[in-house]
Amino acid sequence: MGAVKLKTKMFYNIFMKKLVEVKHLSMKYPITDGLFGNIKGYIYALNNIDLEIYENEILGLAGESGSGKSTLGNSILKLITPSSGEVLFNGENILSKSKKDLKLFRKKAQLIFQNPFMSLNPRMKIFDILKEPFIIHGYKDNKEINEKIKKIISLIGMQEEVLFRYPHEFSGGQRQRIAIARALILSPEFVVADEPVSALDVSIQAQIVNLLLQLKTHFNLTMLFISHDLNIIKYISDRIAVMYLGEIVEIAKTDELFSNHKHPYTQALLDAVPVINESKNEKKVILSSELPSNENLPTGCKFHSRCPYVKEKCKTCEPDFYDINIGHKVRCFLYEEKN
Repeated sequence: MGAVKLKTKMFYNIFMKKLVEVKHLSMKYPITDGLFGNIKGYIYALNNIDLEIYENEILGLAGESGSGKSTLGNSILKLITPSSGEVLFNGENILSKSKKDLKLFRKKAQLIFQNPFMSLNPRMKIFDILKEPFIIHGYKDNKEINEKIKKIISLIGMQEEVLFRYPHEFSGGQRQRIAIARALILSPEFVVADEPVSALDVSIQAQIVNLLLQLKTHFNLTMLFISHDLNIIKYISDRIAVMYLGEIVEIAKTDELFSNHKHPYTQALLDAVPVINESKNEKKVILSSELPSNENLPTGCKFHSRCPYVKEKCKTCEPDFYDINIGHKVRCFLYEEKN
């Protein structure tokens, strides 16, 4: 990811402030059938999620496609309304806020979209794209707006001349820089970055990740960074949460997760990452089947149908979170006795 690593290590203790706290969050989408839209079932995207994001940290969220990562990110920002649960931002439940209060929340929490080719309005010049958030939130001082736009353009490493061009005139990496500028133009406290580099060439990904780290420091940001690429997650994150079928199955500080991971699913994800000069005798966890349907969730532990260490208990009972170390929790019966 480059020679210079800008991320500083976070130390977690009882004095750290929780900026975002997710409590018992669930999301299910109805499956309708027929002319009258009768509900015939549900897609269970999130299942009783509990999660804490501390002020000024980058929490990485990893997992396969379909595990619920983007749904969780969108739910935290209330871009979609979860079926049940709470999302506390600075201690206030945003899911119960009025439209007026929710608009104020939008200034403090923003989303960086995955696809820079779809997230920018092709009919608007870059200046107008960056000015739009000010208009929405009622800013009147054009001089201040212009100064802020020029400053953010400089911070993302581009020249002022780009402000008078259209999105189609830029490469994917340049478009994502502009999308990042739009997300940060109002100086939010919290950002959800939803696969922000997955649509970019590998040669550009490192530039964007390092830019995010620079901007995180400049704006004193807290960030939820969603990705399926564990190398990128490892580089940028202070802590990592691993998702499987709408549940968090393991969470730990980054170094701890990579050196002392416990859940078989985490092991499988890490084993899928190519490693130079790996030992042929090293035992790997290989997932033997596709991700089960979110419509018909497995009973018991959601991972039991793919787990090489499955026990009879796993097929009928749901495991709790078990503490491994300080800040390291795993949802797996293999560690039940140790607790």
